[in-house]
Amino acid sequence: MATGTRRGMIIVGVDGSAASVEALRQAQRLALPLGASVEAWGCWDFPAGFAAYDAMGVDGFAHTVAEGLHNAMAEAFGRQQPRNVNTKLVHGSPRPALIEASKHASLLVVGRRGHGGFRELLLGSVTTACVAHAHCPVLVVPAPGPTVNPQPRPAHASAAAPKSRIPEGA
Repeated sequence: MATGTRRGMIIVGVDGSAASVEALRQAQRLALPLGASVEAWGCWDFPAGFAAYDAMGVDGFAHTVAEGLHNAMAEAFGRQQPRNVNTKLVHGSPRPALIEASKHASLLVVGRRGHGGFRELLLGSVTTACVAHAHCPVLVVPAPGPTVNPQPRPAHASAAAPKSRIPEGA
Protein backbone atom coordinates (compact mmCIF):
# COMPACT_ATOMS: atom_id res chain seq x y z
CA MET A 1 0.00 0.00 0.00
CA ALA A 2 1.03 3.54 -0.58
CA THR A 3 2.70 5.62 2.08
CA GLY A 4 0.16 7.67 4.00
CA THR A 5 -2.66 5.19 3.49
CA ARG A 6 -5.54 5.68 5.88
CA ARG A 7 -6.19 2.17 7.09
CA GLY A 8 -9.81 1.26 6.94
CA MET A 9 -10.76 3.92 4.35
CA ILE A 10 -12.65 2.67 1.31
CA ILE A 11 -13.26 5.24 -1.42
CA VAL A 12 -16.04 4.68 -3.95
CA GLY A 13 -16.40 6.56 -7.22
CA VAL A 14 -20.09 7.35 -7.64
CA ASP A 15 -21.61 8.78 -10.82
CA GLY A 16 -25.20 7.66 -10.26
CA SER A 17 -25.02 4.74 -12.70
CA ALA A 18 -26.36 1.34 -11.65
CA ALA A 19 -22.78 0.01 -11.48
CA SER A 20 -21.66 2.82 -9.16
CA VAL A 21 -24.68 2.33 -6.87
CA GLU A 22 -23.81 -1.37 -6.68
CA ALA A 23 -20.16 -0.43 -6.02
CA LEU A 24 -21.39 1.65 -3.08
CA ARG A 25 -23.35 -1.31 -1.70
CA GLN A 26 -20.40 -3.67 -2.10
CA ALA A 27 -18.02 -1.22 -0.42
CA GLN A 28 -20.38 -1.04 2.56
CA ARG A 29 -20.61 -4.85 2.71
CA LEU A 30 -16.81 -5.06 2.81
CA ALA A 31 -16.44 -2.20 5.28
CA LEU A 32 -18.75 -3.61 7.95
CA PRO A 33 -16.72 -6.64 9.06
CA LEU A 34 -13.47 -4.69 8.65
CA GLY A 35 -14.63 -1.76 10.77
CA ALA A 36 -13.73 0.52 7.86
CA SER A 37 -15.27 3.77 6.78
CA VAL A 38 -16.53 4.50 3.27
CA GLU A 39 -16.31 7.77 1.37
CA ALA A 40 -18.62 8.03 -1.63
CA TRP A 41 -16.98 10.48 -4.04
CA GLY A 42 -18.98 12.48 -6.56
CA CYS A 43 -16.56 14.25 -8.92
CA TRP A 44 -17.45 17.21 -11.07
CA ASP A 45 -15.54 19.44 -13.41
CA PHE A 46 -16.25 22.26 -15.78
CA PRO A 47 -17.13 21.04 -19.27
CA ALA A 48 -14.95 21.78 -22.27
CA GLY A 49 -15.59 25.32 -23.48
CA PHE A 50 -16.14 26.53 -19.93
CA ALA A 51 -15.90 30.19 -20.95
CA ALA A 52 -19.26 29.85 -22.68
CA TYR A 53 -20.84 28.81 -19.38
CA ASP A 54 -19.23 31.60 -17.37
CA ALA A 55 -22.03 34.04 -18.12
CA MET A 56 -24.68 31.52 -17.03
CA GLY A 57 -22.94 30.59 -13.76
CA VAL A 58 -21.20 27.43 -12.66
CA ASP A 59 -23.09 26.53 -9.50
CA GLY A 60 -25.28 24.11 -11.42
CA PHE A 61 -22.43 21.72 -12.22
CA ALA A 62 -21.59 20.98 -8.60
CA HIS A 63 -25.28 20.96 -7.63
CA THR A 64 -26.11 18.36 -10.29
CA VAL A 65 -23.37 16.01 -9.08
CA ALA A 66 -24.29 16.58 -5.42
CA GLU A 67 -27.89 15.72 -6.21
CA GLY A 68 -26.79 12.59 -8.09
CA LEU A 69 -24.62 11.54 -5.16
CA HIS A 70 -27.53 12.03 -2.76
CA ASN A 71 -29.81 9.98 -5.04
CA ALA A 72 -27.23 7.19 -5.34
CA MET A 73 -26.96 7.00 -1.55
CA ALA A 74 -30.73 6.79 -1.27
CA GLU A 75 -30.91 4.10 -3.94
CA ALA A 76 -28.12 2.09 -2.32
CA PHE A 77 -29.25 2.33 1.29
CA GLY A 78 -32.76 3.73 1.44
CA ARG A 79 -33.64 6.01 4.34
CA GLN A 80 -31.23 4.37 6.78
CA GLN A 81 -27.86 5.78 5.72
CA PRO A 82 -25.03 3.77 7.32
CA ARG A 83 -23.07 5.74 9.90
CA ASN A 84 -19.73 4.76 8.42
CA VAL A 85 -20.56 6.05 4.92
CA ASN A 86 -19.91 9.69 4.12
CA THR A 87 -20.21 11.59 0.89
CA LYS A 88 -17.64 13.90 -0.60
CA LEU A 89 -18.19 16.30 -3.50
CA VAL A 90 -14.90 16.71 -5.34
CA HIS A 91 -14.08 19.42 -7.87
CA GLY A 92 -12.03 17.67 -10.51
CA SER A 93 -12.15 15.11 -13.25
CA PRO A 94 -12.94 11.63 -11.85
CA ARG A 95 -9.88 9.86 -13.27
CA PRO A 96 -7.12 11.95 -11.70
CA ALA A 97 -9.16 12.67 -8.56
CA LEU A 98 -9.79 9.00 -7.76
CA ILE A 99 -6.23 8.00 -8.62
CA GLU A 100 -4.89 10.69 -6.29
CA ALA A 101 -7.37 9.61 -3.59
CA SER A 102 -6.14 6.03 -3.88
CA LYS A 103 -2.85 7.17 -2.30
CA HIS A 104 -4.74 7.61 0.98
CA ALA A 105 -7.15 4.67 0.82
CA SER A 106 -7.04 1.00 1.65
CA LEU A 107 -9.34 0.16 -1.26
CA LEU A 108 -10.82 1.97 -4.25
CA VAL A 109 -14.18 0.69 -5.51
CA VAL A 110 -15.58 1.63 -8.91
CA GLY A 111 -18.38 0.43 -11.13
CA ARG A 112 -17.56 -1.44 -14.32
CA ARG A 113 -19.50 0.93 -16.57
CA GLY A 114 -20.61 4.41 -15.74
CA HIS A 115 -22.44 7.11 -17.64
CA GLY A 116 -19.85 7.44 -20.39
CA GLY A 117 -20.45 6.68 -24.05
CA PHE A 118 -19.45 3.66 -26.12
CA ARG A 119 -21.61 1.10 -24.34
CA GLU A 120 -19.74 -1.72 -26.06
CA LEU A 121 -16.63 -1.13 -23.96
CA LEU A 122 -16.16 -3.68 -21.20
CA LEU A 123 -14.67 -1.16 -18.79
CA GLY A 124 -15.29 2.55 -18.68
CA SER A 125 -12.44 5.00 -19.10
CA VAL A 126 -12.46 5.98 -15.41
CA THR A 127 -12.44 2.33 -14.35
CA THR A 128 -9.64 1.48 -16.76
CA ALA A 129 -7.53 4.40 -15.53
CA CYS A 130 -8.10 3.48 -11.89
CA VAL A 131 -7.18 -0.16 -12.46
CA ALA A 132 -4.02 0.86 -14.31
CA HIS A 133 -2.81 3.67 -12.05
CA ALA A 134 -4.30 3.40 -8.55
CA HIS A 135 -1.98 3.28 -5.55
CA CYS A 136 -4.14 0.78 -3.65
CA PRO A 137 -6.17 -2.30 -4.58
CA VAL A 138 -9.15 -1.63 -6.87
CA LEU A 139 -12.43 -3.52 -6.82
CA VAL A 140 -14.42 -3.29 -10.06
CA VAL A 141 -18.13 -3.99 -9.55
CA PRO A 142 -20.51 -4.77 -12.42
CA ALA A 143 -24.01 -3.35 -12.51
CA PRO A 144 -26.61 -5.69 -11.09
CA GLY A 145 -28.48 -7.53 -13.74
CA PRO A 146 -30.62 -10.57 -14.33
CA THR A 147 -28.94 -13.67 -13.01
CA VAL A 148 -28.71 -16.40 -15.62
CA ASN A 149 -27.72 -19.15 -13.21
CA PRO A 150 -28.21 -18.01 -9.60
CA GLN A 151 -26.94 -21.28 -8.08
CA PRO A 152 -23.77 -22.40 -9.86
CA ARG A 153 -23.49 -26.13 -10.12
CA PRO A 154 -20.49 -27.83 -8.56
CA ALA A 155 -17.69 -28.50 -11.03
CA HIS A 156 -18.08 -32.26 -10.68
CA ALA A 157 -21.78 -32.11 -11.62
CA SER A 158 -21.16 -30.55 -15.03
CA ALA A 159 -18.14 -32.71 -15.79
CA ALA A 160 -19.51 -36.07 -14.72
CA ALA A 161 -17.93 -38.96 -16.59
CA PRO A 162 -20.29 -41.10 -18.62
CA LYS A 163 -20.93 -44.58 -17.28
CA SER A 164 -19.04 -47.36 -18.97
CA ARG A 165 -21.02 -49.75 -21.16
CA ILE A 166 -18.53 -52.55 -20.63
CA PRO A 167 -20.13 -55.34 -18.59
CA GLU A 168 -18.56 -56.18 -15.27
CA GLY A 169 -16.06 -58.98 -15.37
CA ALA A 170 -15.38 -58.65 -19.11
